[in-house]
Amino acid sequence: MANKKTWLDGPTIPGENDFDAPGRWPGEKLGLPERGPGALAPVSRRAGAVAIDWLLAYAIAILITQVTHVFGGPALVMYVVWALIGIIGGWLFARTPGMALRGIGVARLDVPGERVGLWRAVARTLLTAFIFPAAMVDMDGRGMHDRGTGTVVIYS
Repeated sequence: MANKKTWLDGPTIPGENDFDAPGRWPGEKLGLPERGPGALAPVSRRAGAVAIDWLLAYAIAILITQVTHVFGGPALVMYVVWALIGIIGGWLFARTPGMALRGIGVARLDVPGERVGLWRAVARTLLTAFIFPAAMVDMDGRGMHDRGTGTVVIYS
């Protein structure tokens, strides 16, 4: 009964490497180790990183809107700052400040060890911001925005 699925589990979104059966651990079929550096980061760790990034963006937005309202109210400024943190952090450092504090980062699947790059960082952030919630994941726990950009969030 341990593997019995109920309606509470929600829909299962197959990954591009799921084949017939799920891997023995998340990320196995992506060529990732079971644990340690390079292993797939769990959703809970990624959620903590996003929360840290949101708090940082909120603090920056409050500072900006205390000085000027040219950019809009705190909610809009916070959203734009959060997107900029995701794009700049992903592009230059392969991690946002929240990811760095949680010991995770973004990596490319097609060419391991290569930088994520600007277009992937922009696409990942915009997909998360406007289309796919970060909690929308496949059987490995990999976000839809990562599947769309050929990236994965791993332990660093």
